Amino acid sequence: MIQLASRLNRIKPSPSSMAGQRARELRAQGRDIVGLTAGEPDFETPEHIKEAATRAMAAGKTRYTDVGGTPELREAVSQKLKAENGLDYGVNEIIVGTGAKQVIFNALMCTLEAGDEVIVPAPYWVSYPDIALLADGVPVFVDCPEAKGFKLQPEDLERAITARTRWLVLNSPNNPSGATYTRDELVALAQVLKRHPHVWVMTDDIYEHLIYDGRAFATIAQAAPELKDRTLTINGVSKAYAMTGWRIGYGAGPAALVKAMVKLQSQSTSGASSIGQAAAVAALAGPQDFIAVNRGVFQQRRDTVVSALNKIDGIRCHAPEGAFYVFASCEALFGLRTPGGARIATSDDWIMHLLDAQNLAALQGSAYGVPTHFRLSFAASTEQLLEGCRRIAQAREQLSR
Repeated sequence: MIQLASRLNRIKPSPSSMAGQRARELRAQGRDIVGLTAGEPDFETPEHIKEAATRAMAAGKTRYTDVGGTPELREAVSQKLKAENGLDYGVNEIIVGTGAKQVIFNALMCTLEAGDEVIVPAPYWVSYPDIALLADGVPVFVDCPEAKGFKLQPEDLERAITARTRWLVLNSPNNPSGATYTRDELVALAQVLKRHPHVWVMTDDIYEHLIYDGRAFATIAQAAPELKDRTLTINGVSKAYAMTGWRIGYGAGPAALVKAMVKLQSQSTSGASSIGQAAAVAALAGPQDFIAVNRGVFQQRRDTVVSALNKIDGIRCHAPEGAFYVFASCEALFGLRTPGGARIATSDDWIMHLLDAQNLAALQGSAYGVPTHFRLSFAASTEQLLEGCRRIAQAREQLSR
């Protein structure tokens, strides 16, 4: 029997990936599952992007690429960052990976020694702490309560920093809460970071274009240029361009860090898909008008779901500022029992009740560091969303003292 490395015991499978897989398995068994777990747009990749991929294949661009990305894509990323974010990065300061997750993985693996700390504001995307653990690091969780907009406060950041802190991870708009930092809020966090020059910032901007109600996007290297030399800005084409399966993400940061990340990538995946990279060039350099259209659809869906959930006794749901998730509180249901007598004590129990009793797949807040909440994706049709909310209401009605 094979002996597995002990490092695997530090991590768990991605809850969001496993939930999606479980929903597919149950559908295959004939169950009428409404799945609201997907972290991907339900829109098609725009035609001009798919056509660029077809042209690339026809032109024979099916070979290995440079490990850190094709010159064309790195130049397109550089132009995007300059035009949209006011950030000036040369191609030697940019790395392309097989999704933004690989860029995060590369960065932490290249910089963490055993015991180094990574500050992870909670709620957090499920993979941040596990990647830190796999890299011998220690995730340091900082609670960001709903009363504070699910956002990291400067005084809480100050208390979390130690001599072993290597990174602060910021995700705005946030998965799962949708919390979005303003420029002024980022400047306030930067004032703390300026007092601790050993702390670097990793900012995950993957939901940059999915911000609602006319809010403006800001990223920390833009809001606080004095931190640019110790900031890694991460983004990709998966969310805004409906390209999750194309697996293209990128990072921009100091050349020495990017060089190390490319070195590591050369011994793992090597370069990302040549066809995916050609499509990503078309995404970044081509028409952008469809993004605003899709954003409008998402905002309408958000409003529909938030309104429906807030009508359910015991469910409280704030309107997310960005991304395509609602992060609702189910804490008022704790202590109630299912028809079978099982007690709802955590969001895990509530999620299992939704699946068992109503064939609704959602995600428990404990996966994101907040066991009082649960996450629904509104990257689904309005019909599916209304049906999902109807099933949640029915599941609530089944609970009693």
